[in-house]
This record gives sequence, C-alpha cells and structure tokens, in this order.
Amino acid sequence: MNRRVKSSLLWGLVGVFAFLVLAQGYDLLVEGLPASFLARVGIALVVGAVAAGVSYVAEPRLLARR
Repeated sequence: MNRRVKSSLLWGLVGVFAFLVLAQGYDLLVEGLPASFLARVGIALVVGAVAAGVSYVAEPRLLARR
C-alpha cells in the first residue's frame, strides 16, 4: 500500500473516532442527540471519508511548502 494512501486512511479513522467520541461526550454532558445509533455511525463514516479525502489532497501541497 502506498504511504500516502495509508496516511490518508489513518486520518480518516481518526476522523471517525473523533466524531463518535464527541457525540458520546455530548450525550453524557448535555443531552441526547436526536440521531439513532446507525445514523451516528453513518455520519461518522462520512466524516471519516471527508477527512481521508482532504488529507490525501492536502498532503502534497503541505509537503511542497517545506
């Protein structure tokens, strides 16, 4: 697997877990979210896909600025 692809997939995984942790924290501290468990997982997957795509596109640009 390409190093750039592996890096972007790991950033996507970070995005998924970050959203799920924030949603759980909101549930515990404020009130329940008006979304079911499956909706939260779906939103987390979308967040992860966006994070992976942005990191894949942004990495070469950030490395070029060094």
